[in-house]
Amino acid sequence: MPVSAHRRPDRAIDPLFVNRWSPRAYSGEEIPDAVLELGFEAARWAPSARNAQPWRFVYSKRHSSSWESFAGLLNARNRQWAGNASALVAVLSRTTHDDGTPILTHSFDTGAAWANFAHQVVLAGWHTRAIGGFDHAAARTVLGVPEDHAVEILIAIGRQAAAETLPDEFRTLETPNGRRPLSAFVSEGAFGTP
Repeated sequence: MPVSAHRRPDRAIDPLFVNRWSPRAYSGEEIPDAVLELGFEAARWAPSARNAQPWRFVYSKRHSSSWESFAGLLNARNRQWAGNASALVAVLSRTTHDDGTPILTHSFDTGAAWANFAHQVVLAGWHTRAIGGFDHAAARTVLGVPEDHAVEILIAIGRQAAAETLPDEFRTLETPNGRRPLSAFVSEGAFGTP
């Protein structure tokens, strides 16, 4: 079923934004380095306060020697589906400038980079899903993340497979979801003002 059957924007935005969604069913096929590089290049051009560019990415491809270490960070529920991804990417953010002062927008800026990454990967015919259900403390150790960096999220990347390839509990969830109306999150003048 096409994404348009589940999502209809209220304004004429580029279809890229509506067509990006986060399936869990992945084929497990090998992802070309070029696809990952395109995603990272798009992330590179994200905006950031003071041009700090705090985003950092550490990845593992499905058949690499580091795959089990990455997959082992996932909680049991997410491991059921993310094990079929073609790659897992840890998204990190640097929390301080070179002079030691805090980068107050490190998570915000890194979110912009992740959005660029996700949209570029969709343009290349692949899908992504952000994963919050993993062991953040273990990720810091396993991936060798320095203290001045935050562990933000893991991303699964893959070619979409049929929902029937998922365990039963995930099958009904395997559709693009909707979005709140603008009135639910946009205010003029003061918070909560329509």
